[in-house]
Amino acid sequence: MDEWEEQETATSGTCALTSDTSTGGTQGDFWNSDHGEFQGGRGGRGRGRGGFKNSFFSDGDGQNNTAERSSFSRRGGRGRGRGFGRTDHSDFDANEEDGDNKNVSRGRRGGSYRQGGEQGGRGGFGGGYRGKDEEVFAQGHGDTPAENADASDRPRVTYVPPPPSEDEESIFSHYESGVNFDKYDEILVDVSGTNPPPAIMTFDEAALCESLKRNVSKSGYVKPTPVQKHGIPIISAGRDLMACAQTGSGKTAAFLLPILQQLMADGAAASCFSEIQEPDTIIVAPTRELINQIYLEARKFAYGTCVRPVVVYGGVSTGHQIRDLSRGCNVLCGTPGRLLDMIGRGKVGLTKVRYLVLDEADRMLDMGFEPDMRRLVGSPGMPSKENRQTLMFSATFPEDIQRLAADFLKTDYLFLAVGIVGGACSDVEQTFVQVTKFAKREQLIDLLKSTGSERTMVFVETKRQADFIATILCQEKFPTTSIHGDREQWQREQALGDFRSGKCSVLVATSVGARGLDIPDVQFVVNFDLPNNIDEYVHRIGRTGRCGNTGRAVSFYDPGADSELARSLVTILSKAQQEVPSWLEESAFSGHSPSGFNPPRKHFASTDLRKGPQGGFFQDSSVTSQLAAQTAADDEEWE
Repeated sequence: MDEWEEQETATSGTCALTSDTSTGGTQGDFWNSDHGEFQGGRGGRGRGRGGFKNSFFSDGDGQNNTAERSSFSRRGGRGRGRGFGRTDHSDFDANEEDGDNKNVSRGRRGGSYRQGGEQGGRGGFGGGYRGKDEEVFAQGHGDTPAENADASDRPRVTYVPPPPSEDEESIFSHYESGVNFDKYDEILVDVSGTNPPPAIMTFDEAALCESLKRNVSKSGYVKPTPVQKHGIPIISAGRDLMACAQTGSGKTAAFLLPILQQLMADGAAASCFSEIQEPDTIIVAPTRELINQIYLEARKFAYGTCVRPVVVYGGVSTGHQIRDLSRGCNVLCGTPGRLLDMIGRGKVGLTKVRYLVLDEADRMLDMGFEPDMRRLVGSPGMPSKENRQTLMFSATFPEDIQRLAADFLKTDYLFLAVGIVGGACSDVEQTFVQVTKFAKREQLIDLLKSTGSERTMVFVETKRQADFIATILCQEKFPTTSIHGDREQWQREQALGDFRSGKCSVLVATSVGARGLDIPDVQFVVNFDLPNNIDEYVHRIGRTGRCGNTGRAVSFYDPGADSELARSLVTILSKAQQEVPSWLEESAFSGHSPSGFNPPRKHFASTDLRKGPQGGFFQDSSVTSQLAAQTAADDEEWE
């Protein structure tokens, strides 16, 4: 048994008491509630040691009765599924973002799927990854793989989130631009492709209707950021787009504003009540928290107009979301699993889709989500790529992902690369501490004591470790909560709410919290465990230093586990004009790092793969087929 297991056995049972005092002991407090606790397993039933008992008792859709108070015994086990009577994977979106070991890459998780939902099978989802040939819509109507694991024991998800605020001040609450916001004007921008439209310099040049102009002003937008200056006219011109820009640079508004403007210019009206809704726009993102954030942005910009956005994601009552959807939908935001579920149930038609948006597109096209994306674009009624506009946004676009994107975009798509100030983001002060695995905990406690009450995100690699570290911090009197893929949806939402409000100053998160989350006043990010790839590091530290504000990031570097990341870290630090520790530089070039490392390009996190060695742009459309062939070869490496 390693140290983590020993410590967890000894301490995890105390976290309920500690958290109760630090979070107020309310109905939704950190560990305990009458409304259900952590499920015992990763995508399935908990083993005998399986942690928290489920306290839901379903009494029909939308109603919860407490069957028993939850209890906790010994260590929180990583459960194993027992096959599924149905293969609906609407909770796949959450688990996919949480890696349970450092060697997992591109979202591939352990576990195998027994086709046909064999009840005796071992856990099929294994925390997120599904079998390649899995059928999507079979019998049963559970919301998540865990619930489908054993229909006789697992109640259906009945959680209904509180409706978003209708208060105008809450709707238009926003980031205040930081002192470095004007530096965005100095960032280099590269638009590659044929005949790109000219950039706009002001929102007035975007030719937005009066309603959108008013909402943009209420949102505190004074002048467009670089990704907005170039992205808005590209989308308005009807071009497919792959856009790479640093976190916190306004990508969401860059695609929402031109889409909403076009829908209103074409006279789109919120469709009336219908069991089948046919949205004009579909927006997909990898995590529930991110897609809900995008929905709230769409709702803000569409305020006072007839355009109606709707959001669907796992962990919430399907019936509740179907009823909301049936009231009308122009813009549908969803995570992959729940979105495909709604299509499979016949609640969403695709024939009128004009815009398909993939946010965090590199994640949506990697080996975890790519099958879902192919299933989506291949669904009956979905217009071909020639007859729709496809838009992809992320802070990182590795070359292998660009190859995959060729299957989803028109051949004449434009690539927008917004130079990252320095490397990752020069607004974030990046510090590295060399520390061994077993010394990290004390180092974290000392670090948090020195930061006082600064709002802090702590990133760890596994779900179990997130709970363990949160427990330890609670015992040390730091108001702490956690978020990861095994928490119930209401718990995830409460954790984010407590962190946003300042009730809890520390949020311990797995990779599910690394992408896209826009939380004001996060001053400090701690990488307790470094991720296994440099792109994830960029996304994590991007939770601070947003919108021209400054922030700090401290990363614990374990020489025994993190040496393969050393060269990439040196490059990132150098480009961001940050100090490179001598020991990190020595580790990077001591021969332990991969010899095939390719450093990032000089000014951009990603550059257009279609550019030739001398920077010239390939005009031959056959490049697309060549890239597709290379993609197929790359895929074989992951089998």
